[in-house]
Amino acid sequence: MRAEELKTAKTESRFRGVNERIAESAEQFGTEELALVCECADPNCGQQIDTPLDEYEETRSDGAHFLVAPGHEVPDHERVVKTGPGYRIVEKLRAVGAVARRLNPRPAR
Repeated sequence: MRAEELKTAKTESRFRGVNERIAESAEQFGTEELALVCECADPNCGQQIDTPLDEYEETRSDGAHFLVAPGHEVPDHERVVKTGPGYRIVEKLRAVGAVARRLNPRPAR
């Protein structure tokens, strides 16, 4: 794996970690709508993505799936698996996908 791919996977996983904490808080307070951060490869991205909690949970059912803003996809490393209003769910491919699954904070299902 190239250093650039590893950096990409780590950046995206950090954003995923932020969203995990947001989702946990939403569950504790019974909130169904989430204001998440884009989980793209840009370490300076702060774009907000509004999505239902159940959609986020579906995304997180695979450790290689991430929620990104439209236009933030990186075709060299991922493919869009679902499109929603104001977001895309992407699947990381090849080595980036393997690292993303390894960095997944949730146990594999």
